Amino acid sequence: MRKPAPIRFARLRDMPLSDIQAHMRHPRLAEHMPLLTGRWDLDQCQALVEAKEACWARDGLGHWAFMAGGTYVGWGGFQKEGEDWDFGLVLHPDHFGLGLAITRKALAFARDNARLDAITFLLPPSRRHLGALSRLGAVALGDTEHGGHVFRKFRLDLPD
Repeated sequence: MRKPAPIRFARLRDMPLSDIQAHMRHPRLAEHMPLLTGRWDLDQCQALVEAKEACWARDGLGHWAFMAGGTYVGWGGFQKEGEDWDFGLVLHPDHFGLGLAITRKALAFARDNARLDAITFLLPPSRRHLGALSRLGAVALGDTEHGGHVFRKFRLDLPD
């Protein structure tokens, strides 16, 4: 059995835009990302990176690029949404199986960050397999609207 590649978090600004573009253009992403629109040219990728870097500057926390070994596998992280710190995860479909390991690593980071006492997750109704969230201890809060679309909202309280 092959040992999984170590997961590392890097800054999105350090990733080639072409890697982010290829990821965001993958047709399977649109199935679970109702806010994903357009062809994702390099300008859109640059705008995404700038928006996520602005979160770091404004809030001291933001989104990372996720690496498995030396391979870019997706992006995600924490973003302030009103009073909540929301965790988002956008993996390349070839690496969907890394979601729980990446989430656990991000949650370890969150538990060490005094600003975070809880995390929310917004999932589109197309996501049917939600067992991982309940195993993490997240509870369903019901449906919410974001960007003109309905999402299922979950909350995970972080112990002191």
